[in-house]
Amino acid sequence: MVRPYALTRGRTRPSGGPAITLLSQVGAVESGLSRPAVDHAPAGLLDLVRRRGPLPVVELAAVADLPLTVVRVLLADLAGAGLVRIGAPRRTDGAAADPELLREIVARLREL
Repeated sequence: MVRPYALTRGRTRPSGGPAITLLSQVGAVESGLSRPAVDHAPAGLLDLVRRRGPLPVVELAAVADLPLTVVRVLLADLAGAGLVRIGAPRRTDGAAADPELLREIVARLREL
């Protein structure tokens, strides 16, 4: 098991680059390199994004089983290297934005 601080080289915040929120969409940038010269953990995140398509940061962290802080730092590194694109959250329409559905979810959560 590798400690999170080892994956980020002790960094706890992304350095520069775009703002990375929990719902920011992460997509791979097409390049001619099949295996870019990055460490194991960032390469794993890049591989996930390439296989699954654009993902929100929070979902990427869950699938990779890494803390959000670590994922945000590694994504900033990948964006700095030009390997991923970090964009604004996707807008949700329809059922996900339905106020009645949201009230129902809150009521069920309170029952727990």
